[in-house]
Amino acid sequence: MSGNYRSIAYFANWAIYGRNHNPQDLPADKLTHVLYAFANVRPESGEVFLTDPWSDTDKHYEKDSWNDVGTNIYGCFKQLNLLKRKNRHLKILLSIGGWTYSSNFAAPASTPEGRQKFATSCVDILKTGGLDAIDIDWEYPKSPEEGQHYVLLLEAVRSSLDAYGSSLSTPFHFELTVASPAGEQNLNNMDLPGMDRYLDFWNLMAYDFAGSWDTNAGHQANVFPSQSNPASTPFSSQKAIDYYTSHGVRSDKIVLGMPLYGRAFENTDGLGKPYSGVGQGTWENGVHDFKKLPLEGAVEKLDEETEGGYCYHEEKRILVTYDTVEAARRKTAWIKKVGLGGAMWWESSGDGEGDKSIIKAVAEDLGTLDQKENCLEFPETKYENLKNGFPGEEA
Repeated sequence: MSGNYRSIAYFANWAIYGRNHNPQDLPADKLTHVLYAFANVRPESGEVFLTDPWSDTDKHYEKDSWNDVGTNIYGCFKQLNLLKRKNRHLKILLSIGGWTYSSNFAAPASTPEGRQKFATSCVDILKTGGLDAIDIDWEYPKSPEEGQHYVLLLEAVRSSLDAYGSSLSTPFHFELTVASPAGEQNLNNMDLPGMDRYLDFWNLMAYDFAGSWDTNAGHQANVFPSQSNPASTPFSSQKAIDYYTSHGVRSDKIVLGMPLYGRAFENTDGLGKPYSGVGQGTWENGVHDFKKLPLEGAVEKLDEETEGGYCYHEEKRILVTYDTVEAARRKTAWIKKVGLGGAMWWESSGDGEGDKSIIKAVAEDLGTLDQKENCLEFPETKYENLKNGFPGEEA
């Protein structure tokens, strides 16, 4: 794939609180897609629903009027729609599921009624909220049977998106994507060629390869496996990509996920060595925002063999594994070399600023980004300001 790469960031709807990170803070000119996380699923019916109405559609930002007449949309959805109008290449996807809600997929996905309710409710949120695409993040089908249900679920959503898209006065192709695993133990239950028929691209979660669940400190987002220190690389991006392409997925449909956070290991002599504890993090134990790294007093390094970044504090014996700016740039060169479809990040609030922004560095190295335009026509929305194009308002 030469040019037209995708540059994709997850935006978490809880980031507006403690993290004080809002849609206006996104580097919209460096992104082609924003994955808005997360919507949930009602296990008894299959209905997809928004998880935080205050954040999603209700919060009034500084420039939002309290005197608007009629029914209007506010919150993150309004801010994202304003960004879309200013940046016509920026597509907004509703991401459904994620680790916390994934147990709710299996039951509705197993019946035609559940799948149809899921698909219809997806489109309802999309056409009401001014969105461009749906992303499904089922972590993970537990059996080959659930894997087949996943294919049927994607088929139902694709069909509903196509029906709505073709009904518009200017027909629009609403994209459908998934967040997908790197580990074979999860991939083995999934029918990749079956899913691929219905997908525009795959968001490969090429992070969390190592963490607090492991015996040894390891790389969490390395490109290559280590021959010299195998205990340091339980997984690798290269092995994951090889699995996908050997199962019929074109490399240019795979977007390489990268972390905007680090995973810590305490009381360790280094990569591939035992550790004890993970310590406190920025928001949760053992997890540090990229913008807070390297740790004070630690030395930032790049492992040339694996292209994994990390920092290590000799005195305190603390190691944090993460994408440094240099590691991210190496990954970008690899994306271009092996013909992948672009880069994705979890999640936008962790990035640094200026020269310390990984999103900025990678987007610039990728070069030509996907210029496919977003959808601004939402005739069936109940929100008057969205239907009318937010007259007189700018991002």
